[in-house]
Amino acid sequence: MPTSTAPATPVETTLRYQRGDFLFATARRALLAQGVLASVTDLDPRRLARKVAAELDSSGVPLAVGVLPFDTGPDTAVPGHLVLPRTLHRAQAEAGAAEAPPAEVLPAPVATRRLPSPDGHRANVRAAVAALEQRGLRKAVLARALELEFETPIPAERIVRNLARGNPRHHTYAAELPGGRTLVGATPELLLSRAGDSVFTTPHAGSMPRSADPVEDRANGEALLSSAKDQEEHAVVIDYVVEALRPFCRRLDVPDGPDLVSTPAIWHLRTAITGELVDRSVTALDLAAALHPTPAICGTPTAEARALEQELEPFDRGYYAGTVGWVDAAGDGEWAVVVRCAEVADKTMRLYAGGGIVPASDADAEYQETVAKFRTLLAAMGLDDRSS
Repeated sequence: MPTSTAPATPVETTLRYQRGDFLFATARRALLAQGVLASVTDLDPRRLARKVAAELDSSGVPLAVGVLPFDTGPDTAVPGHLVLPRTLHRAQAEAGAAEAPPAEVLPAPVATRRLPSPDGHRANVRAAVAALEQRGLRKAVLARALELEFETPIPAERIVRNLARGNPRHHTYAAELPGGRTLVGATPELLLSRAGDSVFTTPHAGSMPRSADPVEDRANGEALLSSAKDQEEHAVVIDYVVEALRPFCRRLDVPDGPDLVSTPAIWHLRTAITGELVDRSVTALDLAAALHPTPAICGTPTAEARALEQELEPFDRGYYAGTVGWVDAAGDGEWAVVVRCAEVADKTMRLYAGGGIVPASDADAEYQETVAKFRTLLAAMGLDDRSS
């Protein structure tokens, strides 16, 4: 059974992270898992959930951590991957907790490649808008990627610390992937949490860039809240989430409309949904498998939206737009949406950003949304928008 210690603060827990560990942290709490007692992989997320529950039951290990890929459909070639760690560190913030350390300097990339080009992404948006009606889609989600190359090995630890420092209300995460890459990011969106028979989820859909000018920034937020296009995009996601959770819950509380929330780079529409489970044998990972992928990162209908994205995007998403988190032996856990992220190799890394496409989408506005979303990772690396 892994040992468990409790550093004084989430900040200290995050500072302990080394590449190869698993980290899932906010400013208020943090989980750091180190070493591997056992790993569990499977192409089917529901079967993976059963395997993980069996491993936890037989091993006495308190929890498992890991990731599900974007594509969990029947033809996927990318497995869900969880590990049972050797050592756990968990921390909860208290009054007088340590402040985040100063940002750390990172080396600059020597080469940048955009997949697709800005004009290529705009063309993809126009093609997706045309395909919505032709294929009977309510929404699709299109992403693009930045590939950065460095002269020296990439210091993933410094990126993670900068992400946590710059995004205290996000879930900062780091997870090892099959094949030796490291997934790092800071996401504003919790896919779901389960504690006993209580379920909580905060779907995000509908976005607008922040502005350095306070008047313009507030106007951007108010424009988002009143945008018919973004309200439609958000409603598609809420309808899906409610229907996906309904079979598992005796009660669901859904607000009449979304809240306006912000990150350092983006305004979002968010709806906080709570529910009460019918059956406590349904774990947090079971629920994540049932919800994922939501229309917020895929579109709807799911299979048709996924097929369109695979046609238009010049890369395989892998674990981008997947879900990352943990589940314990009692079935409790937290899973967050894998956005504002990068996959890090030795001297190269790929950053991802995307946006929801509905009939009213404008190609240039969608491109600018991806520029804004890249800022989370670029800022953590000391880079500006010109890199995107």
